[in-house]
Amino acid sequence: MDEIGRKQASGRLWSPFFVQLWVLVFLVEFMKGSLLVAILPVYMGEALGLSAGIIGLAFSLQYFGDNAFRAPAGWLAERLGYRGTMSTALLFTLAAIIMLSVLREPVWLIAACLLLGLGTSPLWPCVMTGTTEMSGPNNSNGAAMGTLEIASMGGTGVGPLVMNFAMAYYGHSYGMVFLILIGCSIVLLLVALMLPGSNKSAVAEGLERSAAASCDGAIKQKHPLWKGVKETINTLKTKLNVNPLIYPALFLQSFVIGLISPVLTLYARTDLGISPNLYSALLIVGGGVTVLALIPCGKLVDRWGTKYFLHIGFLLAGITLFFFSTVQAIPLVFVAVALIGLGYALILPAWNTFLARLIPESERATVWGFFLTLQGSGMVIGPLVSGVLWDRIGHSAPFIISGVVMLLMFGCHLVLARHPRRKTVEA
Repeated sequence: MDEIGRKQASGRLWSPFFVQLWVLVFLVEFMKGSLLVAILPVYMGEALGLSAGIIGLAFSLQYFGDNAFRAPAGWLAERLGYRGTMSTALLFTLAAIIMLSVLREPVWLIAACLLLGLGTSPLWPCVMTGTTEMSGPNNSNGAAMGTLEIASMGGTGVGPLVMNFAMAYYGHSYGMVFLILIGCSIVLLLVALMLPGSNKSAVAEGLERSAAASCDGAIKQKHPLWKGVKETINTLKTKLNVNPLIYPALFLQSFVIGLISPVLTLYARTDLGISPNLYSALLIVGGGVTVLALIPCGKLVDRWGTKYFLHIGFLLAGITLFFFSTVQAIPLVFVAVALIGLGYALILPAWNTFLARLIPESERATVWGFFLTLQGSGMVIGPLVSGVLWDRIGHSAPFIISGVVMLLMFGCHLVLARHPRRKTVEA
């Protein structure tokens, strides 16, 4: 990319619209991290005395709502625009947090967790669509993707820390932490109301005509909703003509994280004998390397393309996960975690940029929702497989299988880099 293109990309990165997207990602992940990691497991288990089965069901429905409704949310965002879609969804999120704070019956708490998932489901389709639209004709959005990943990881990490501090400061008052989260929800809603009323892209005029036609049809009963859905599916069949390997690759990319995340703490403490403080330092090293490298890697992706970053990232992460499953010396464990963090810093902005270049402009939000649903399914299934591997094969098995999956991703990308589409299709 030339110097003018880089300056234009930098200007887009700091535009009010992108800042609004960044704030939405940070605060949503802050709330989810606070609830799912720091508050709900203890609140539902100890304060309310609910069984592990009820808590697991509630969490599963939250993940289900967040992932299963991303594609429909993207379809709605394409027609209602960012403001209408996100503000409506975040009202659901606000209602869910209020329900969690005042209700005690398990059925209502489970319903609130499902509602929380529904409320956050449009976030990533809208954010990825908006970022892709800002990327310009060359899809130079690696730096923006890296910045969004920092917002996501930062919110997920900071949320539990802040809530644990608040719990200690206010004498384990759940009412106070729920008030903090309600305040965050209100701020989110205000930010969503500042978003553009429609998706402004290179095809904005066509989208507006489509949306207007859909509204008129709904009013006049001449173009029912099912017909619009059918037309969208037909459009995807003709315009989303990608290599079939992209679908398992989407699943596998998050399946690795799903395999590792449930057992990482157990492995570090039981098999490696790492103390809680040392484990916190380990997470800071891994997360810190990833965060510090994301923006430089994103900018280099804009300049040099995605191919070699994904090759190196998948290969580095796969080999290091094998290494991590065999080492016992603490200094080598820190080295392995730092290398895995570097591998993900190479992968995350490059992978999202790679996907953005496969998406037709006319159905960006719908396709992003579809892609993110497939990708999120790996996070749902991964923990289930991880538990079976841990109990029946051995404690190092989830890490070994994760390394195998990363090497499979490397093989998939070797093919995808050469043949991302079956044939060229006009967007």
